[in-house]
Amino acid sequence: MAERFFLTKQSSGDENRRRENLTLLSGPISSGKTSLLFQFALNVANSSTNNRVVFICHRKKIESNPPFLSQGIDPSSDVFNRIQMKYVDDDEGIRKYFAAFHLHLDDNFPATVIIDDFDYYFSKLNSVMNSRARDMAMVRTLALCHNAITYANRKACCELVVSETNHGDSPRSLFIYKRWIQNIFTIKGYGDGSFLLRSNCKTAKSVKYSIALQYLILEEMIDDS
Repeated sequence: MAERFFLTKQSSGDENRRRENLTLLSGPISSGKTSLLFQFALNVANSSTNNRVVFICHRKKIESNPPFLSQGIDPSSDVFNRIQMKYVDDDEGIRKYFAAFHLHLDDNFPATVIIDDFDYYFSKLNSVMNSRARDMAMVRTLALCHNAITYANRKACCELVVSETNHGDSPRSLFIYKRWIQNIFTIKGYGDGSFLLRSNCKTAKSVKYSIALQYLILEEMIDDS
């Protein structure tokens, strides 16, 4: 549900709201994807003191463009201690992390693993490989991620959320993502400085939000039905 990306009364303490183990968040550049992912992480960590979140990202990118928090969040809150920032430089680093996923103890899997700018880790391949080779590298990594999360869910509740930047109406590699991920959210500009977050689930509500004031602000829930 789109509400999980925002600070709402329904966003904490309700683990039964989970529907999919793998989720894709796709949107244009500077549309607040990292902020949405970080709020998602906060909601998961805040829903239980036993929940840990691993936030995989590129260090220089997130330090130069840190996420905007929702209004009302205390930056000194203990909940931030349950979010582990894991800095990864390339796609090999992602594969190494998930290749060792089975080494977690049964009661020590993270509740959620988030990969910010998943497609960024394959962008460097464009200069040395053709698009087909790049797509195959993405397939191998997504397959490994899928297998690791599936394995973890035999032991505990674990989900994966990844984001990617698109430059059109849909992810460039949507056909690849759909093979492994069924739960897809897309972001589009709303024309007034706001953005619309929409799920591929026809029964789900869309969300209008803004980051113009350097806060992640939920403006309106929209019923598309």
